[in-house]
Amino acid sequence: MDALLDPNLWIAFFMLTGLEIVLGIDNIIFLSILVGRLPQEQRDKARRLGLGFAMLTRVLLLLSLSWVMGLTAELFSVAGQGISGRDLVLLFGGLFLLWKASREIFIEVEARDEHSPDETAKPSESARRGLFWGVIGQIAIIDIVFSLDSVITAVGMVDQIGVMIAAVLAAVGVMMFAAKPIGEFVDKHPSIKVLALAFLVMVGMALTAEAFDKHVPKGYIYVAMAFSLAVEVLNIRARTKRLAQAAAESAA
Repeated sequence: MDALLDPNLWIAFFMLTGLEIVLGIDNIIFLSILVGRLPQEQRDKARRLGLGFAMLTRVLLLLSLSWVMGLTAELFSVAGQGISGRDLVLLFGGLFLLWKASREIFIEVEARDEHSPDETAKPSESARRGLFWGVIGQIAIIDIVFSLDSVITAVGMVDQIGVMIAAVLAAVGVMMFAAKPIGEFVDKHPSIKVLALAFLVMVGMALTAEAFDKHVPKGYIYVAMAFSLAVEVLNIRARTKRLAQAAAESAA
């Protein structure tokens, strides 16, 4: 009980929670893109399952810290470059993210009509289930990658396992609250969706570089993304004003 009165413990908790939320931005954007492929009635369930799996993965990794830290040990070397288990996870996770984001950009930009749902044709129940669990499987794969990066970062900041788990639970709670409005906003604006996919391409490149010990500070990526997002929000407001003005002129 006395430990709860320690201000250092609370400072560590809030700092780690904030960091986990920031690191979870990648997770939310990836989840929002994939969930947008599902029928409307399945999206909330997919968000809950996806973020629930992210929370479970982080907590299980925290409870097996000795194994997680063992992943940083060198397994073999290629051309003088040491490769660890963590490097392999980041490499394959980064490549998967690059492939998935590039494919989604192609669908969004080049093949929208081909892949857009046909309102008159309803897919069978088995096809709907297959699509749903396919999306959940892809979310689970990238959850593991992001969770490993998040847990290793947490270990470097805080010593108490209880504080780490509490921070993860709090961060995932915030992510669950934010996931739906973010997903709806991304899905409503195709230009924002392409921008989010471009962000995921950058994250995939950063993960791949990290696998070869080339650290790319995520702050650079987040600042570039925030600037691009601000510019696009201004463009959306300008387009909305032009459309409203055109509608008013045609009605007059």
